[in-house]
Amino acid sequence: MRTSSRVVLTTITVALAVIAVLAIRARAGDAHQAGYVPKVREHVDHSAFFATQFDSPQAVTRACLKCHPDAGKQMLKSVHWTWEGKPVEVPGHTGMYRLGKKTVVNNFCLSIESNWPSCTICHAGYGWKDASFDFKAEDNIDCLVCHEHTGDYRKGKAGVPEPGVDLLASAKSVGTPKRENCGSCHFYGGGGLGVKHGDLDNSLEHPSAGTDVHMGKLGMLCVDCHKTTDHDIRGVAYSVQVDHDNGIGCEDCHQSVPHKDPRINRHLSAVACQTCHIPTFANRVPTKMDWDWSKAGDSSRPDDVHHYLKIKGEFIYDESVVPTYTWFNMTVDRYLVGDKIDPTQVTALNPPRGNIHDKTAKIWPFKVHTAKQPYDKVYNYLLLPNTAGPGGYWTEFDWPKALATGAETAHLQFSGQYGFATTTMYWPLSHMVVPKEHALGCPDCHGDHGRLDWNALGYSDDPIRAGGRQ
Repeated sequence: MRTSSRVVLTTITVALAVIAVLAIRARAGDAHQAGYVPKVREHVDHSAFFATQFDSPQAVTRACLKCHPDAGKQMLKSVHWTWEGKPVEVPGHTGMYRLGKKTVVNNFCLSIESNWPSCTICHAGYGWKDASFDFKAEDNIDCLVCHEHTGDYRKGKAGVPEPGVDLLASAKSVGTPKRENCGSCHFYGGGGLGVKHGDLDNSLEHPSAGTDVHMGKLGMLCVDCHKTTDHDIRGVAYSVQVDHDNGIGCEDCHQSVPHKDPRINRHLSAVACQTCHIPTFANRVPTKMDWDWSKAGDSSRPDDVHHYLKIKGEFIYDESVVPTYTWFNMTVDRYLVGDKIDPTQVTALNPPRGNIHDKTAKIWPFKVHTAKQPYDKVYNYLLLPNTAGPGGYWTEFDWPKALATGAETAHLQFSGQYGFATTTMYWPLSHMVVPKEHALGCPDCHGDHGRLDWNALGYSDDPIRAGGRQ
């Protein structure tokens, strides 16, 4: 009986050991597929550090800085605080420019100029309500927006927490930034869920593997790719920047030859990983594809966030969208405030650079957002209206007044004559990567019904027939 029991126990032990080894190999296999899945360090439980309610959000920040004295100085240098990058050259312009949300024009809510309280809801600080904001005041840094874990923290006008937010509970909960922390702003950029980014929305808070294989299958966080040192978060937003400085890429983790089939690997010199592995975007939440400001102000039309708002105009949303494909060498041209436009043509605010002859360029997938936005008919440049500020368009629905006020703030001349010009913005896609079995296959691009416009890309024909780059 004892011998029999010993044999059974030995068998069970061996079986469990085999299962453990297989489990380790399975996890290693998953990690290998992802290239490298970082281990998240256990965060210190802060619940015992705070006992009494805070009388202001600045009081929370001061408490944080007592133990993290360097964090404030680091944040004051970060793009999330300044909304400006370091000085760079801009193609087609002379001199150096500090680009960022603080300085550039877009074709969504157009500009933060004179609209600070509404735009700076998503600023990593408190109180940026006008041009006089003190960017050196450390106690106005918002530590909670990136680190709190209650899920109940809400920022209001000028980035100040909304009434009723439990600052003590939020402070007790702090930890490593979750996807929900990053998404509280980045999922809602442009004034609503899924508006700007076609590949960022709240479906990524708790995604399935089919929604995003890195976050859904491997449980990765935003900061696993957007690695952070001294509060400097790696990553590039081509909506404001012009180059890949401080950028990230698939090859940061996937450093070996990724495919078993050499025919697929031969695509790597000309095709971005994202092109095949993000077949469509906005797969769970629709994204805004067109915004017509010229239709705003019509009281006879019912408000509908996906079709029409009196304060903003007419929209087109779409979902499960096939991207636009173009060459991209990780730099863009950039429209700057005051640049002349031809109102009879489409003005691209950040067109990707690169072409078929550029060996540094690859075919990339993009969301392309079109808009009709105000411009000056005499000076032929885009105007930056006062929309959300005092006396702005959203309260008085007076375009001449809103455009005059916004132009004065932006140091532009306004002739009094205005129209609406068509613009585009390009948003390169890198999120919502699907499992490999759902990536594009040969027939999706090649053949009579392929999704790529070979002529527009510079080919005379499908490169299978034409023999590659020409």
